Amino acid sequence: MRALMHNEFGDPAEVLTLENIPVADPGSGEVRVRTVLSPIHNHDLWTIRGTYGFKPDFPARAGSEAVGVIDALGEGVTGLKVGQRVATGGTFGVWAEYFIAKAAALIPVDDSIPDEVAAQLISMPFSAICLLDSLKLNKGDWFVQNAANGTVGRLVAQLAAARGINVVGLVRRTGGIDELAGQGINNIVATDKDDWVEQVRAIAGDEPIVAGVDSVGGSASGEVLSLIAEDGTLVVFGAMQSPTMRIGSGDIIFKQVTVRGFWGSKVSTSMPAQKRGALLGELVKYIASGVLTLPVEASYSFEDASAAAQANFIPGRKGKIMLHP
Repeated sequence: MRALMHNEFGDPAEVLTLENIPVADPGSGEVRVRTVLSPIHNHDLWTIRGTYGFKPDFPARAGSEAVGVIDALGEGVTGLKVGQRVATGGTFGVWAEYFIAKAAALIPVDDSIPDEVAAQLISMPFSAICLLDSLKLNKGDWFVQNAANGTVGRLVAQLAAARGINVVGLVRRTGGIDELAGQGINNIVATDKDDWVEQVRAIAGDEPIVAGVDSVGGSASGEVLSLIAEDGTLVVFGAMQSPTMRIGSGDIIFKQVTVRGFWGSKVSTSMPAQKRGALLGELVKYIASGVLTLPVEASYSFEDASAAAQANFIPGRKGKIMLHP
C-alpha cells in the first residue's frame, strides 16, 4: 500500500515522501481500515517537525484522524463489521491507504454524515468541547481566546454560544472579523488595531473576563492574560507563533491568575467513559442541528501532500485541508 512517511524531523513539505509499504494485519482487538479522507491538523505537522509532545520512531508514518471503511477485523473484535464506515481520532499513521486502529478507538458513522464532516468529527471538535468544559464556566460567563479564526477557535465559539457562554475572540488581522461573521461568529476583535483592548472592554462591558485561552504564544500570551479578571485562569492550548510565552508577572501576582496547560490527548485518555460519551453525544447533536459547522477548504491527494502541508498555513483559510489516497 502507499503511505506518507518521513525519515527525519523537519518541514513536512520537505520531509514527507509517498512510499510503498506492506499492508499490516490487525492483531487482537484491532481493526484494519481503508482510508477515505483525513484532515491535516497542526499537531500532525508539529509531530513531523519533531516539536510535539509525541515523537515517533523512524521511519515514521503520519496523520492521526480519518474516516474510512473497515477492511478486516482482528481476533476478539465485536460490535463492528467489515464494510462498516467508521471514524477515529488519535490513531497514529492514518495518512496511508490502510491503517490499523484499536477497535475501541473507532466510532461508527451514520450514512447521513458526509465524509468531509466525519473525517474531522473527533479530534478538533472533541478537543474544543473538552477545552470549553475544562474552563468550568457558567451560563452568562465571559472568556477570551486568541486564534479565534483557527479551527478550534471557531468550534469553541460555536460551542460556547450553544451553552450560553460569552466569548470574545482575538484575531491578528482585521480581515478575520468578516470571515468569522460569515460563519455566524461575532464578538471578534483584531489586535492590529491600536484600540483593540478598548474594543474588548466595550464588548464585555462591566462583566469580568474570568478565563482566557492562548493558542499563539509569544507576546499574544500576555495580551490574553492582561484581559483576565482577578482570580481568573489562563489556559495554554497551543503555540502557533512561539513556544515561549511572554507574560507579565504583575498580572499573575496582583490578579492571582492561574496559568495551566491543556493537552487534548492527555485529557481524553484520562476522562471517564461516561463523561466522554456525554460530550461526544453533545457534539453529534450540535452537528446534526447545524449549530456546529466543520467546513473544508480543499482536499489533496497523497501525491500532493507537500502542497497540502503548505496550504495549511495560508492566511484566510476558512476550513480544513484534507488528504485522500
